[in-house]
Amino acid sequence: MKSILQVFLCLLLSVAAAKATSLKGYVYDQKTGEAMIGASVYLEHTDKAVLTGLDGSFEIKHPPVGNYTLKVSYVMYKSLQQKITILKEDNPVLKIYLSETSDKELSEVVISSKGDGAAEKTARRLEQKSLSLINVVSGRAIEASPDLTVANVVQRVSGISIERSSSGDGQYAIIRGMDKRYNQTLVNGVKIPSPDNKYRYVPLDIFPAELLERLEVNKTLTPNMEADAVGGVVNMVMKDAPEKLRINANLATGYSQLFIDRNFMGFNASDINHRSPYEINGKSYKATTADFPKGTVDYTSKHPAPNLVGGFSIGNRYLNSKLGVLVAGSYQNTYRGSNSTFYNTSVVGAASKYGTVMSKDERQYSEQNKRSGLHAKLDYVFNKNHKLTLYNAYVDLISLQTRDSKQADFTSGYEPDKGNAKLNYATRTRYTEQQIYNSTLQGSHQLIPEKFKITWSAVYSSAKNDVPDQNNINILGVRENFVDRRTYAPAIGDAYTRRWERNTEEDKAGYLNFIYNVKISDAKLEFSAGGLYRDKQRSSFYNQYIFTSTNPNALYGTDFNQYTEIAWTIKNPTGSVDNALTYDASEKLTAGYGMFSLISKDLELIGGLRIEHTNQGYHMLFPAAELRPVGSQVYTDFLPSLNLKYKLTDKQQLHASYFRALNRPGFYELVPGGSLIQDDYKEKGNPDLKRAIADNYDLRYDFFPNETDQLLVGAFYKNIKNPIEYSFQADPIRPQDTYYLPGNFGNARNYGLEVDYVKFVHKFGIKANYTYTHSKITTPKSSRIRDEQGDLKTIFVDQSRPLYGQSEHIANISLLYKGGKHGYDAQLAAGYTGPRINTVSQFLDNDLWQQGFIQMDASAEKRFKNNLSVFIKAGNLLNTPTKLFIKGTNPENANTATTFDGKTLIRNDHYMQTYLLGVRYKL
Repeated sequence: MKSILQVFLCLLLSVAAAKATSLKGYVYDQKTGEAMIGASVYLEHTDKAVLTGLDGSFEIKHPPVGNYTLKVSYVMYKSLQQKITILKEDNPVLKIYLSETSDKELSEVVISSKGDGAAEKTARRLEQKSLSLINVVSGRAIEASPDLTVANVVQRVSGISIERSSSGDGQYAIIRGMDKRYNQTLVNGVKIPSPDNKYRYVPLDIFPAELLERLEVNKTLTPNMEADAVGGVVNMVMKDAPEKLRINANLATGYSQLFIDRNFMGFNASDINHRSPYEINGKSYKATTADFPKGTVDYTSKHPAPNLVGGFSIGNRYLNSKLGVLVAGSYQNTYRGSNSTFYNTSVVGAASKYGTVMSKDERQYSEQNKRSGLHAKLDYVFNKNHKLTLYNAYVDLISLQTRDSKQADFTSGYEPDKGNAKLNYATRTRYTEQQIYNSTLQGSHQLIPEKFKITWSAVYSSAKNDVPDQNNINILGVRENFVDRRTYAPAIGDAYTRRWERNTEEDKAGYLNFIYNVKISDAKLEFSAGGLYRDKQRSSFYNQYIFTSTNPNALYGTDFNQYTEIAWTIKNPTGSVDNALTYDASEKLTAGYGMFSLISKDLELIGGLRIEHTNQGYHMLFPAAELRPVGSQVYTDFLPSLNLKYKLTDKQQLHASYFRALNRPGFYELVPGGSLIQDDYKEKGNPDLKRAIADNYDLRYDFFPNETDQLLVGAFYKNIKNPIEYSFQADPIRPQDTYYLPGNFGNARNYGLEVDYVKFVHKFGIKANYTYTHSKITTPKSSRIRDEQGDLKTIFVDQSRPLYGQSEHIANISLLYKGGKHGYDAQLAAGYTGPRINTVSQFLDNDLWQQGFIQMDASAEKRFKNNLSVFIKAGNLLNTPTKLFIKGTNPENANTATTFDGKTLIRNDHYMQTYLLGVRYKL
């Protein structure tokens, strides 16, 4: 970091010392007027050569006086030669315009709108020309950023924050304060299934950023887009075949500061049984301890191998440019983790509305992630009117996580002054594999030139989430005179569990669109209609075995020294499959739309109506006295939308839009059975859960003062009917049982303001955005009081709060430097996410909040003339923790060191910094 700052300082001093005799100018795209970044500028018969900066500017310092030829070139553009006269001083600023090479000069075949889809200028052009509101992160920006996964890339977009996993990596996107459930994920414009075991949303950390050509975030919808996106749409545009041979490859290694400071705890994953004894031997089989290999409790503790990250892509066009081929792959093997402190609280009583801290968990997470992706794209251009494209993608994420916990009990035998406490040691090992596969065949056919066109898509997608043989083992312990030690394996309760969870989802879909163009005077009018049909099938399986110690008097350190030596007795030898997570489900979606698009000199309109018919159902395979083990929901939605863009001046424009969207329940959210979630509390589905419907309004002002800079200022408002939120509720039949379940809570409002600013000055650039969001929802909360007889009584009170996951303030800023001919690039990126609700409590004023935080990352690259470059990436430079708290304190917690600033600390996670050093090759 110090060296980067020195580079910035030296460059600033050199700019200050420059003389007026330098030759300055700008290079622009002749057609669009946009700045050309990285164009080569050469003064013939001299050694003076430079590359244009981020704003298209160049400067040749101290050129010789006289008459010369200035040569300017850029890939895919016609080279330009211009005669100039250089004076001793006061040389005029040059403005040079390059034109793209014509299609005829490239090939006899007309290829539609190629160019570099990963370039910054392509991203800016899409944002400026799009009628709907869209933010684009280019492939070049992704490559230069500190981010390795799509989840971390998306956090740089205005209005987006991310929800992180236990290892600190980004996992889910929260768009405009709308929880991940309200957002949609696409690959090349096609919706993909989720591997999540309960919900619809797709974990974005499964996708390596290496495979993307660009990332698009749509914040408004048009009638030809699927409507299940109240918050927005994340569209991953994968790499496309280039116009000529292009090879990219990179290889990097690095380390996490966390595992420099402590060891990584692992287990023998090769010993895992991917099928439970129930699946292997049948439902009547009674398992024995011999059916359970001991590798999952055979722990190791050591420093891990370095992280390894690599990727490649190769593409070209063949058969006289008719056939385009692109193959790309990525592999990441990284070690992440966290040091966590977690405080368990009691049920809220009548004396204080905040619970008493009952225990303290000190947890260490160690997680190895093996992330791989492969994608291939073929396109064949028959002629200028007909084209076929075949796309295939496969991504796989294997996570091996160990959570090692030591819990100190505050309720019995706790003497902090003497260093005495009762302890419980809990170690959990979890192997998780998530896979997504997508195959899409698309066609585009211009049946009447410039008049009538048909496009279609045939899609097959599948997703899988497999968590085989999850192990959770508990050992009793004691703290005596500040010395901690393990003692016995419990003989009661769920001392030791082995769990199998698996779900698969399969989508078959077809899309068809008809487009007809009409020219009216100087305006262009386009009518389109079409629809889709999707058949979604999901299968979910759950099975768990529970063990207790055969010899509860066996002492650690005397009778056993390793967990593999403990003798166990199986409480349920046939396993537990009678769970709500064992079910089949389906969803059949039929949709149609009609849309018009009007483009005139100053006004552009796109609007119409979309109709979606949903038939969604579930079938519990092992119902346990549930009243509705089989259920379905059938409904039809009419979803209008209108987008408007009005050009105020050549540099200013105004966007306005309205669209109606919906959010369907996840499959598991409808299943009425109860199960355990994360081992902390019971949850169940709600077969009466309704879809949420939202009316969305947007207004945005765009200002483009020149070809590269921009200022976008917008406001949005969302009125949500029947929003889906989770809350704790008592079971109507057995009030003593409380479940965490989804429900509909009247109406909710969500509105805010967005500002997006981009400014480039020669080699320096700044990208900044800020979003203010305010939302409100009212849900019932329980409170405990004493009645007139002094008995404890529970009452319910309606309380208003923000939507789950919504931060009032979100801001991002990136400082960029591009070193031109010296080949140095650098970026410093920081993001602020304000406080937000992490967990909704059943009790009044007891919601669990996440403290606001700043995340800072950096990257730098040095390019060499032989197509090689060296890069570094550093993440979480400030070691930003995740802190969860309750807004309030209980006097009984004064001695537990959990109180700060009038809040009660519940969880505190530290992830430490990560470092990566690599080499990149481009041809």
